[in-house]
Amino acid sequence: MDYTTLVDDKRLDAFIRLIDVIDANLPDGFEKTTDGKGVHYVVPLSTYPSGYHVTPGTPLPFLSVIAQKRHVALYHMGVYSDSALLRWFEEAYAAQVPTKLDMGKSCIRFGNVKHIPYELIGELVSKMTPAEWIRAYEQR
Repeated sequence: MDYTTLVDDKRLDAFIRLIDVIDANLPDGFEKTTDGKGVHYVVPLSTYPSGYHVTPGTPLPFLSVIAQKRHVALYHMGVYSDSALLRWFEEAYAAQVPTKLDMGKSCIRFGNVKHIPYELIGELVSKMTPAEWIRAYEQR
């Protein structure tokens, strides 16, 4: 896949490495897609026919990696919906990364790509299967 249309040259290597880490660690059953804005991992309609309630007929989103002007963002719906997973990630990040965590409800922002904790991200994305994400989503 050609990511050069999604990210500028100075963040391209980090963006590709982040995608590679996700691909290597994400449990089976998620599907990788792109829409010209970023790379997305979804629960396909063949697994979850109800799909995303906001946009009927579309797969259930789980993760997205998007290059913004000043950062690379990882959107992880699991940390938004699972407070225990969020706490684990916040604690692990603080213990492993020298910079302060820059995070919204589901968005983890990496302004300095030199400090992306690739192993930690690999561990984070491995912690929720499609079935677990569907259960969490349905409990919202």
